[in-house]
Amino acid sequence: MAYAHTKLFFGWVVLAGLGALFLIKLGCRRLDYAISEKDIVKSEFSWANVVPSDTLGWTECYSAHQCARLNVPLNYSEPDGEKAIIAITRYPAAIPAESPLYRGPVLINPGGPGGSGVDFIAIGGSKLAQIVGPEFDIVGFDPRGKPVLHPLSSVIPILRKVWLTRDHARHSLKRISSVACGGDPSLTDLNASSDSLGRFWARAQVYNRLAGEQGSLQHINTDNTARDMLQIVRAHGEEKIQYWGFSYGSVLGAVFAAMFPEKVERIVIDGVVDAENYFDTLWSNNLLDADKALQTFFDGCAAAGSAGCGFHASTPEAISENLTALYEHVRTRPVPVRTPLCYGLVDFDCLRQTVFDALYGPQLTFSPLADALSALASGDGSLIFGLLESSPPYECSCDPTEHQFDNILDSQMAILCNDGRAVPSGFDEAEKHYQKMVKTSSWGSLIASIRIMCTGWPDIPKRHFQGPVTGNTSFPILVIGNTADPITPLANAKKTSEAFPDSVLLTQDCPGHTSLAAPSPCTQGYIREYFFNGTLPEEDTVCPVLGSPFPDGRFQKQDESEQTVFSAAQRDLFKAFKAAQPRRLVMN
Repeated sequence: MAYAHTKLFFGWVVLAGLGALFLIKLGCRRLDYAISEKDIVKSEFSWANVVPSDTLGWTECYSAHQCARLNVPLNYSEPDGEKAIIAITRYPAAIPAESPLYRGPVLINPGGPGGSGVDFIAIGGSKLAQIVGPEFDIVGFDPRGKPVLHPLSSVIPILRKVWLTRDHARHSLKRISSVACGGDPSLTDLNASSDSLGRFWARAQVYNRLAGEQGSLQHINTDNTARDMLQIVRAHGEEKIQYWGFSYGSVLGAVFAAMFPEKVERIVIDGVVDAENYFDTLWSNNLLDADKALQTFFDGCAAAGSAGCGFHASTPEAISENLTALYEHVRTRPVPVRTPLCYGLVDFDCLRQTVFDALYGPQLTFSPLADALSALASGDGSLIFGLLESSPPYECSCDPTEHQFDNILDSQMAILCNDGRAVPSGFDEAEKHYQKMVKTSSWGSLIASIRIMCTGWPDIPKRHFQGPVTGNTSFPILVIGNTADPITPLANAKKTSEAFPDSVLLTQDCPGHTSLAAPSPCTQGYIREYFFNGTLPEEDTVCPVLGSPFPDGRFQKQDESEQTVFSAAQRDLFKAFKAAQPRRLVMN
């Protein structure tokens, strides 16, 4: 492999993020990544005041951004029928659109499915612009199923939320950690207790029966979102797409390329999901590198010594054994916690999800995670909760534009369950899938819930595009994968690159989810060159990263000035990327 050391010619910018739990986020949310609506919404701006239009009429919004709502066909087979409304935010290019140097819009999708491109660009658009270049508009949009779009976003009746809330109230002592500090009732470690699998399966049956009561459900899928992207591009006055998609966004980008190969100007897919496996609703190969990512925690902690890692032991094996012992301890003796921000229990489920969550961005998470594990081993769960984000109180919003985060789960499930092939609804099938997943990875008991979540989904005709996800595109695609991504393994990136002739795979040598997991001037330089002039890396190029999860770790160490630059920028985009994600399902 060629080991590249390319620098950004305009000065490098360091960013970091966690992909959409790769497509959906598992685990308790972390304070460091948390962001609230008030962080991005200016008091004088309201989406309700943005009039939907067949053209892009921009309104000033957020800070140095512009917003619009675009009418698109709800059903593309009836283009003159009912409309869906797409919320769009852009960070404008520094160069006027009439200048010959202006290069047009780059559409961004942060993952999910159902992740908010509006939120991502509102917070992180300026950081992305420093990578892509000042000649481009950085454009985020909310895919179908998000609240600021159209009433179809209320996929599931409010009864569903009431049912889940009552269910948790009856089991508050068992699930208080999730209720109080941001856990998602729809995903859990199915090995947490003897009835976890059965309860999760039963909840899915009720949820999905309620979902069947919504007539607009059939129009929420990746096929229609790809068509929506083409409408956004055309509304900008362009005919070909420029796009950068993370995690589930890689599925969306690949589907667009397969459906409209002649409409590709530039496509970057980053943190790649196996689209074939995705449309089969299997979720069976996402964890191929997850244990490898966890091993970097054990190895780095052992190498850092007691001064560099709070959970240190003499060997990686000893650290692994200590973590396993801690899991088993909190399984039977959860640790009670009360902090100024939240309260609850650090139990098996919460701890497992917290550790898995840390694998998405090791450079920001491994060191504080080690300190939190050490404290937990001594009976103090406050540092674990210091990594979590408190949930807002349950609120039933009558205006979906005022509470953008109320129905994230709805949009996730609608997209992934609609996209995929039907899953048998019987419990025996769910148990068989669970057993298969736990043999695949130590994290299989977490991710098994994704397929099971779609059991009993409404019998909606699958007329939308489901593959094959391949094609000869009008311009080659750039595919990016990390060497130890916990949820989108490098093998998926290789497979996808092979499906698109002339595409090139760029490998980033680090653990974590997507190229945003660690700062790499090399990777960022190639992305910039690709968008700017179409230059692709050589085959088998591997980019190093700067920094290390632990002192004296194996990654290159940047000098003091670089550390100062990337720490602030990295944290900013990390916060933006996390804020844009559906909080707990599987993909980022």
